[in-house]
Amino acid sequence: MSRLPERADAVVIGGGVIGTSTACRLAESGVGTVLLERGALGSGASGTTAGVVRTYFPGNALISSLAVRSLTEYQTFTERTGTELGLERIGLLVLLSDERQVRDFRENEAAQRAAGVEVELVTAAEAARLNPLVDERTVLAAAWSPQAYTCDPAAIVRGYATAARRAGAVLCTDTPVTGIDPDGRVHTPARSIRADTVVCAAGPWAGTVAALADVTVPVTTYPVEMLLTDTPGDVPHDALPMTMHPSSLRIRSWGDRILVGMGRPAPDETRQDWLRRVSHHLGTTFPSLAGGSIESGWSGNLDVSPDGMAFIGRDHSRRFFYAAGFSGQGLCQAPAAGEIVRDLVLDKESWIDTAALSTTRHLGGSAGNG
Repeated sequence: MSRLPERADAVVIGGGVIGTSTACRLAESGVGTVLLERGALGSGASGTTAGVVRTYFPGNALISSLAVRSLTEYQTFTERTGTELGLERIGLLVLLSDERQVRDFRENEAAQRAAGVEVELVTAAEAARLNPLVDERTVLAAAWSPQAYTCDPAAIVRGYATAARRAGAVLCTDTPVTGIDPDGRVHTPARSIRADTVVCAAGPWAGTVAALADVTVPVTTYPVEMLLTDTPGDVPHDALPMTMHPSSLRIRSWGDRILVGMGRPAPDETRQDWLRRVSHHLGTTFPSLAGGSIESGWSGNLDVSPDGMAFIGRDHSRRFFYAAGFSGQGLCQAPAAGEIVRDLVLDKESWIDTAALSTTRHLGGSAGNG
């Protein structure tokens, strides 16, 4: 998209929602920013999701606080960037099938509310009213959060990219990074660029990119496949809420069809066996979907951390920063993540204590160098 300059204050590696959000924040703060993307903008993990932004993340109020702050920005995104996100409220329903899950909800409810999340415990009957596909006999209760919206992930990337360019950032696509020197020189097949600061927001490739700088970011790649099935004729035409089952099965309306997600086959499981497992969970939890045909929608890779919470921080021996491992939750956290990285780069106090987001929670020590 743009010619790679010889130097920059900051080079952001990765052109998904996290990278473009970060580049936008840095450029708007007066930092001379160049973004490098190995393919097209938004072609990585950002295009692999169910297209929902939500605030409730069971058991992790820290993630929820990032999501709450991010949703606030999304609600003014069009005014800020000129790009329409197509936000449509559908709500989030998290099904609970045993007493332990209900107890965990009650123990974490206060922390979630303190983080700004709107969430409440509802009965099985109420869950079935909120989503008529739910068989109330298969659940004990459910957590209901109205703060969940469908959106266009590509529009988020496009909006941030437009705002970043407007603020002076240079965005270079089809520009993979092949090396990162200790002095901040970033190498690509086209040429090299010298940067005072390097930010790794490379999604599924974050661990590989960090290793080029001799930094460890413990992110692995997790393949996912989204499926589609037909909506039963007797179901109301109102959009169904995003509904999550303890088995990791999740569904939501997708136009006049239903989008189904449950990861991908396990290493020792054939795709046919996995599809049978998905069909079983669908038929058990949502009986009116039993026996329906399941078609492939799209597939891709996510960047996953060991505990499902993103890594956002810096290496203490050099100006190498990272924001990766969002585990399929990047859409929900991108605005807040961009803010946090900007504050770290500028050595400003952040709106949140970022210590728990650093790689040191898994690697120990102070730097996480390779």
